Amino acid sequence: MSEWLVLAIAVGATCLLVVVAVVLRQRRAGQDDDPSETPDVIEYMTMMIGVVYAIVLGLAIAGVWEARGAADEWVRQEAQALYEVGERAGVFPAEARDRIRADVHAYVAHTVDDEWDYMVEHGELTSQGDELLRQLRGVVLSQDPGTVREAQAYQGMIDQVATADEARVGRGDSAEPTMPPVVWIGLIAGAAVTVGMVFTLQIQRSGRELLLAGMFSALLAFLLFLVWYFDNPFAHGVGNSGEAFRALFPQAVSGG
Repeated sequence: MSEWLVLAIAVGATCLLVVVAVVLRQRRAGQDDDPSETPDVIEYMTMMIGVVYAIVLGLAIAGVWEARGAADEWVRQEAQALYEVGERAGVFPAEARDRIRADVHAYVAHTVDDEWDYMVEHGELTSQGDELLRQLRGVVLSQDPGTVREAQAYQGMIDQVATADEARVGRGDSAEPTMPPVVWIGLIAGAAVTVGMVFTLQIQRSGRELLLAGMFSALLAFLLFLVWYFDNPFAHGVGNSGEAFRALFPQAVSGG
């Protein structure tokens, strides 16, 4: 199901639920029900609950957005480091150069074609990817530089493989959802309480009040959708399924 369809259903259902609740409440209210008699303390509590929930929701959005940016950066660093390994291998003899580049391409192909989907579905990396990176590291370390230029490239490749390894670990850590279940319980319960406090203000069935109640509920639904969308960055568009790898290694991945 498309994320936009999920958003439309969530917003529409929330607005409909609030409007129906307001209409039913008004029908069951007695003739003596006077909206102007709402105690001041209830209005104050409603305001405070709304402010507190807005702060919590804002922190949640900022947290998942920061995690999304970090995940994107890990992917970029990993792809760039592997690209540098292949480029620096060009100073070595053809046999060594081709072997290093073949191992780089094998790792990239596995990452984009196989590991990415597995990572999105299971929230972890594959053991084959770990083995391919160890194999690449071993090939790099096995080189015996014979010139100053090769020695400089050799040290650079070691550093870049270490950078790719670090970025891979970071990518694996970012594969899991950022928000724990207890936080989701708090966000959803907070939204229900915040919307529920609207009814303590004894809103009427006028078009203006129903519109404001619906828009307020739709806004909360949309903000919760943003938290959900950014909570699992690799499942919702970070790197566009390894776009950084595809850009730097167009021949190493399927469809390149």
